Amino acid sequence: MEAGKRARPAPTAPGPGARRRESQAILAAWACFAAGLAFGLVALAGGPRPIAGDLGEPTVTVPAAGIAALIAATAFVLSTLLHRRHETAPMPPWQRAVSHVSTVALTLAFAAVTAMAVLTGGEILALGLQGLQAPAVGGALLTAIASSAGGWLAFQAGIQLRTRDLANLLFAFLTIGTVFAMITAADPRWWELHFSRLGAGEGAWAFNGTVIVAGLLVATIGSYIGRDLHRWLGDERLRGIGAVVILFALTGLALAGVGLFPLSDGPGDGPLSAGRLPHDIAAFGTLGLFAVTAVTVTLVMPGPPRAMLLTTVGAGAAMIANLLLWRPGEVYGSAGLEAIAVGIIFVWMTTLVRTLSACAPDASRPSARPTLLPRAKADA
Repeated sequence: MEAGKRARPAPTAPGPGARRRESQAILAAWACFAAGLAFGLVALAGGPRPIAGDLGEPTVTVPAAGIAALIAATAFVLSTLLHRRHETAPMPPWQRAVSHVSTVALTLAFAAVTAMAVLTGGEILALGLQGLQAPAVGGALLTAIASSAGGWLAFQAGIQLRTRDLANLLFAFLTIGTVFAMITAADPRWWELHFSRLGAGEGAWAFNGTVIVAGLLVATIGSYIGRDLHRWLGDERLRGIGAVVILFALTGLALAGVGLFPLSDGPGDGPLSAGRLPHDIAAFGTLGLFAVTAVTVTLVMPGPPRAMLLTTVGAGAAMIANLLLWRPGEVYGSAGLEAIAVGIIFVWMTTLVRTLSACAPDASRPSARPTLLPRAKADA
């Protein structure tokens, strides 16, 4: 019986390149730990201080968040230069410029994500350890741990950043930032109105900053989706790919506008007030632009794939049902509408990036077009 069994191939061991990259990531984590510990000892020198507290009060988390954010951003830049420095060399100037702009945006995003994660973790830790006063060494160790975790994740992203990783980063950041805004909200009954209420009053910077950085991430994800579509479809579909990238950028800009034009915290903040109008335009504009973007990217894909088509149609139907349950159904309020809408978007975007991951090659694809101008004009 044993002889009749089909021989199974032996498992393939990771290559030396993978082992070397993992070793570099571990060394980077320890280096980030050491840097976080050194900077933490300097920033937190003095007497004991609470882990978290009111804005302006000496705490551990505020300097720790700044230090960890700086270290994570540095780790991402160094990893990018170490592993993907030559990736853009054969690209034409316009494609190289898009890649560099995306790298800068991601550096800022990793810094913001790390800072918000440390602030949120500090608030949760302070709730569980009420009254704790951390000495300088203890605060520095917490800073080092946060710096090591953020630096390791950022360094790994610099080695090979996939579009699906960016999508996960976006929704993780939205979740972390929103939780922090809820914990520190001036109005504990904000949920009776809408999420934008978190962006009004004391502590509004947490929610508004989260939405602004999320808009930056949406635009950057659009750039990476364009990269994947180009690897899959080539220069022949550059016009459609460009439309997808522009639509994602406009959607990200509209989302950032929700934070850039926050609701006021006074009696003049009615539905038709001048202060609320830009905010509402940005909020509803985000939903409208996202709907157009979803249809456009689905049509640009060849086929399009059945799973992507069904998900897009299903997401559109779910969004319409969501709106009807809100008004005129009044099953839930604006906060419920917004939460469900984000969930629908997450499902659709997850399907999109997984489809692209399955269809697009991993290798970089430099464009043969020296310019984005139409060929007739370029030749002239």
